[in-house]
Amino acid sequence: MKASIIWDPSVVEYRFGPEHPFNPKRLELTVSLIEEMGLLSRPGLRMEPPRPATWEELVRIHDPAFVKAVMRLSEEGADLAEAARWGLGTEDTPVFPGMHQITSLVVGATLRAAEMVMEGDVLRSFSVAGGLHHAHRRFANGFCVYSDLGAAIAWLRQKHDARVLYFDFDAHHGDGVQALFYEDPNVLTFSIHQTGRFLFPGTGFVEELGEGDGHGFSLNVPLEPFTEDESWIQITESLFPEIARAFDPDVMIIQCGCDGHALDPLTHLRASTRLYEETMRIVTETADEVCGGRIVATGGGGYDVWRVVPRAWTLVWAGLTGQDPPDEIPAAWLDRWSPESPVELPTRLRDDPSAIEPVERRADIERINERSAMNLRSCAIPLIRGWGFGF
Repeated sequence: MKASIIWDPSVVEYRFGPEHPFNPKRLELTVSLIEEMGLLSRPGLRMEPPRPATWEELVRIHDPAFVKAVMRLSEEGADLAEAARWGLGTEDTPVFPGMHQITSLVVGATLRAAEMVMEGDVLRSFSVAGGLHHAHRRFANGFCVYSDLGAAIAWLRQKHDARVLYFDFDAHHGDGVQALFYEDPNVLTFSIHQTGRFLFPGTGFVEELGEGDGHGFSLNVPLEPFTEDESWIQITESLFPEIARAFDPDVMIIQCGCDGHALDPLTHLRASTRLYEETMRIVTETADEVCGGRIVATGGGGYDVWRVVPRAWTLVWAGLTGQDPPDEIPAAWLDRWSPESPVELPTRLRDDPSAIEPVERRADIERINERSAMNLRSCAIPLIRGWGFGF
C-alpha cells in the first residue's frame, strides 16, 4: 500500500477567529495522533506538503470575478462593503487577512492528493485540511471560501477525462459540490447527511437528481435527526457498492466530515467512531473492486475538536491504508495535549457503544431512513444505467 497524507502546519492559518467553530486545532490534533500511533511508519506511507492552487485551477471551478473579489478582500484594510455580495463577511464565513492565499493552499492540498493518486505515486491520499463542500461557483458559504473538492474534480475531468464518484458523509449536505456538477454525467455526487429540513444548508433531498445530461447523477439520502450507527451504516452498505458498480468510476473522492458524531455540538445525529471505521471499510472494499483502489479523501466538518475529530480521522487514515490500529491512545499524545484541552480527552480510539445513550424513537427513525434509501434506489440505479426512470 502506497498512500500519502497532505499536510503542512501552515494550513492551520485557515481560521475565522478564536471563537469560530471551524477550529484548525483539530488538524494538528489529528496529524499528531496519526503520527503518535505509528500509522505513518509503514513502508510506502508518506507525508507530502501541499502547494498553492494556481489562478487557472481556481477559475476552472470559480467565476474569475469571485476569485478577484476574494483576493481584494484578503488584503489588510480591505473595504468590506462588497463582501456580502460574495457570501463573505457573514457570521459563518467572515473575512480574514490572507484569506485568498491560505485557501488557495487548502485547495492545492487536495489537488496535490489527486495528482499523486492519478500519477501513480500512491494509491490513496488524504487531504486532511480539505473538504470545503459548501463553496459555490460565485459565492462562499458555510465556512467554505473556495471549493477544493470542486477544483480537484474539475482537474480530474480535464487532465485525465476521469469519471469521478464523489461520496460525502458529512452531517451537512454537500450542496456546493452537487451544484458545481449538477449537469455533468461524468461526475456522480452521493451524499448521506442530516435532512435539510432541520440543518444547514437546507438541501440534499432525494428528489435532487441532477439536470440535463446530469439527471440521475446527483444522489442524496437525508437522515432523520438522532440517526445512530446501525441505520447509517446499513444504508451505506446497501447503496454505496451498488451505485459505484453502476457508475463505474475511474477514481473516488470522499469527503469525511465527522460532525455526525453524537458529541458534535452543531448537528443532531448520533454516530459513534464506529461509523467512520465501517464507512471506510465499505468505501475501500468497493474502490478495490471498481476503480483499482484509487481514492482521494478529505476532511470536512467536525466541531468537537478535542474528543471526536482526531479519533475519527485517525480511523479514516487507518482505513485508507489498510491498518488496524490498537485501541489505546498513546500516553505521549495525551500528555502533550491534555494541559491545553478544555475537556477530558478519551483514552480509547474507539467509542464504547454503551457510552452513547440510545434513542427512544430508534425504530421510527430507521423506518424513515430506509424509506428514503429505497426511494433513491428505485430511481437512481436505473438512471445511472441509462434506463430512463426517475421521479
